[in-house]
Amino acid sequence: MAHKFEIYKDKAGEYRVRFKYNSEVMFSTEGYSTKAGAQNAIDSIKKNGPNAPVEDNS
Repeated sequence: MAHKFEIYKDKAGEYRVRFKYNSEVMFSTEGYSTKAGAQNAIDSIKKNGPNAPVEDNS
């Protein structure tokens, strides 16, 4: 699979999500206190991401 979401636990003990494409990390999230919170972030990105506007702040 070329792209995937990963849930992992950071050094502070929080759950985070990273999105990888061809093993390169494209983005990661803030920390969540529960794994369910991290999964909710993934679900929200999948639901809302395709229609999100692009904001160019350059």
